[in-house]
Amino acid sequence: MVCSGKALHTLWRLLCWAAVVCGESLAQEPFAIHSIRTDGDLTLGGLFPVHARGPKGTPCGDLKKEKGIHRLEAMLYALDQINSDPDLLTNITLGARILDTCSKDIYALEQSLTFVQTHIQKDTSDVRCTNGEPPIFVKPERIVGVIGASSSSVSIMVAKILRLFKIPQISYASTAPELSDNSSYAFFSRVVPPDSYQAQAMVDIVKALGWNYVSTLASEGSYGESGVEAFMQVSREAGGICIAQSLKISMESRRVDYDKVIRRLLDSPGVRGVIIFASEDDIRQVLAAAKRASQAGHFIWIGSDSWGSKTSPVKLQGEVAEGAVTILPKRASVEGFDTYFTSRTLENNRRNVWFAEFWEENFDCQVTRTGSKKDTAKKCTGEERIGSHSQYQQEGKVQFVIDAVYAMAHALQNMHKNLCPGYIGICPAMDPVSGEDLLRYVRNIHFNGSAGNPVMFNDKGDPPGRYDIFQYQLIANNTWDYRLIGQWTEQLYLNVEDMRWPGGSRELPASVCSLPCKAGERKKMVKGVSCCWHCELCDGYQYQRDEFSCSMCSYDKRPNVNRTGCTHIPIVKLEWHSPWAIIPVFLAMLGIIATIFVIATFIRFNDTPIVRATGRELSYVLLTGIFLCYIITFLMIAKPNMGICSFRRIFLGLGMCISYAALLTKTNRIFRIFEQGKKAVTAPRLISPTSQLAITSSLISVQLLGVFIWFGVDPPNTIVDYDEQKTSNPELARGVLKCDITDLQIICSLGYSILLMVTCTVYAIKTRGVPENFNEAKPIGFTMYTTCIVWLAFIPIFFGTAKSAEKMYIQTTTLTISMNLSASVALGMLYMPKVYIIIFHPEQNVQKRKRSFKAVVTAATMSSRLSHKASDRPNGEAKTELCENVDPNSPAAKKKYVSYNDLVI
Repeated sequence: MVCSGKALHTLWRLLCWAAVVCGESLAQEPFAIHSIRTDGDLTLGGLFPVHARGPKGTPCGDLKKEKGIHRLEAMLYALDQINSDPDLLTNITLGARILDTCSKDIYALEQSLTFVQTHIQKDTSDVRCTNGEPPIFVKPERIVGVIGASSSSVSIMVAKILRLFKIPQISYASTAPELSDNSSYAFFSRVVPPDSYQAQAMVDIVKALGWNYVSTLASEGSYGESGVEAFMQVSREAGGICIAQSLKISMESRRVDYDKVIRRLLDSPGVRGVIIFASEDDIRQVLAAAKRASQAGHFIWIGSDSWGSKTSPVKLQGEVAEGAVTILPKRASVEGFDTYFTSRTLENNRRNVWFAEFWEENFDCQVTRTGSKKDTAKKCTGEERIGSHSQYQQEGKVQFVIDAVYAMAHALQNMHKNLCPGYIGICPAMDPVSGEDLLRYVRNIHFNGSAGNPVMFNDKGDPPGRYDIFQYQLIANNTWDYRLIGQWTEQLYLNVEDMRWPGGSRELPASVCSLPCKAGERKKMVKGVSCCWHCELCDGYQYQRDEFSCSMCSYDKRPNVNRTGCTHIPIVKLEWHSPWAIIPVFLAMLGIIATIFVIATFIRFNDTPIVRATGRELSYVLLTGIFLCYIITFLMIAKPNMGICSFRRIFLGLGMCISYAALLTKTNRIFRIFEQGKKAVTAPRLISPTSQLAITSSLISVQLLGVFIWFGVDPPNTIVDYDEQKTSNPELARGVLKCDITDLQIICSLGYSILLMVTCTVYAIKTRGVPENFNEAKPIGFTMYTTCIVWLAFIPIFFGTAKSAEKMYIQTTTLTISMNLSASVALGMLYMPKVYIIIFHPEQNVQKRKRSFKAVVTAATMSSRLSHKASDRPNGEAKTELCENVDPNSPAAKKKYVSYNDLVI
């Protein structure tokens, strides 16, 4: 290609400076003074970090025995195997041009310019040496593909140059996600999975450990920064993981800078998990800083493949690194390489220009006076052997270096088969090799690699993701080592049971911003931090609808014990065994027994004077009402249903209505009789028993008519009242099963009876002046006064407890006791004295002389004007009688007093 444009012109000037030599400098190549060069029909370039980054002002530092020499020798080993394989690239030999990147991207870029020299057509007509003679150019080998580099930052820099010249590149260790971008790195491929896979594996590990709040730590540069960026991107897509802090270690960090990193990590107290994408040196320095801060066992490190299962980062720092979980691309040791490398000596490995330096470092001796080991008097004998006189362990990326070389070889093999069928050696179609065609063959290869795993690439040049997961564990006293605890191949397989944490603990450490909320608590998120929240209890009648909200239970439900749902509120009713029911039931039973006894006594002595004098018909009606007043107690306590509710409506006011209708009729009759007696001697109308029953029945019919209208307007049914006992504490909430009768309806049902009671009381007051010897007005009056007091006490109690949680119990008990007391007062004051005389003083229950109405009224009028002492009256006298006692055998026969045994009033 012809150089054009400012960029290529600058590149050409650099190449000219590198390639032009004059006279005695003919064989020298200033751009690659230290490089390995082996001849072949096709040449592969190689980039390896033989040396570490040098101090300021110096490109290269100390020799890297494992990452540098082991990997470099792995490429040479692979080339030897390919060149000796009769079935692979037959009659074609692969050569190599291997350069040292010194772990520095700018230096590596300068070195890699060597690979593109033959791809530039040079116009040297105007170039002259200092002596004025034209330059003599050494024709460099044509590089068909490059193996490397190791560091992602170096690969990114080199890939940009190689893309310009369409030279395929296969890396054995670069994992930066941005290298998957075909638009910028179209000719880049790799045999190690990108960090995007690694990041996904790390996210899966974090989730498997139950963490949601971690910090990240990255070395400055493409590898560290891209790795952390990939982790953050994957975690955002997956959700549920937040980053507390994302810290970066600069390239020029000092001890104080590492201490500052630890202090900043400690600023997030809930964070123990630290995702670390860093170089070996940075990992070692961070662990040392944590040790100085006395934070051994506090941080749980999740290390990338740069940590892997290496011993150098954790040397002498086991207690700080204990529990660390590290990731390493799935690999296996290549036995053939071990045999090859341990057999290398100074004599048989002269092609490696850095092998003597390695020998000095490995055996701590001096090969030549100008060697790197100038501070020791020990001389290398050449008899030393790797593995016998020094420790040896195959470096982790050796397998991938070999696979990368074989991938290029298989691509060239397939290309040769297609372009040069039956041709021995390189055919014109492959001279020169087209980089675009070779890239297509590289992306389509598929073979089993040195460890038996399939080697292949996707359209971005990335292989499948396969990782081993290790944990750094304490295996003995002050002895730590890596233990395989799982693997990741598109999904995570982690043996949590095999994991051990600092101090030998088996309990998973927590790395969270906020602890999980308990059941029944909702999360109130902290603004801007999706993994931090405050827990708020769903109170009252709320339950936890989802993770972030509470909702009210429906009116008939309450939250369950852990407030994760709602349960039905228990339904209660007044039970027979409740103290609220026992007292009224006991009173009612006594009242029923007493009422039945009175009725039975009256029936037994139905024709006796006292029974006849009480007005048998109205007495039986009144006793029926009293009986019904007692019976209502059982209806009020019984379990509500359609029948019970119907009977409640009927009998709630009926018993009182019957009682007070009969009493009203009686008091009204007495009042009319004596009022009439003051005006005339003729009897008033409607005072006969039949008339009295008719009046009483008409009064009762009004109550029944109201009840029937109530039935028609609002048919009886049962309801469950959840508001009556809906306390602030849901545990105490109860639904009350009751009849569909409101407090107002109860009062309305009793209202007519209360009206009768008040009217009866009025008549009792009006007849209070009637002589006690002639009527029942005063006992009826005392009955009504007492009854009014009972019901005046009932009203404030009944309505005053309307909002009480014990409303059902208090109101029911108050109502039933009030009705029992009302019935008991009437029964006790009106009938018990008569029963006493009938049973214990039968001598007083005898026939009296009948008198006319005129005589009765006259006698009553005269009696009212007389003053009688209590001692003058015979014991057991029926004060309400209206006839004179004419029994000559009576002890009081000689005394004059008025009674009314035969004239019923």
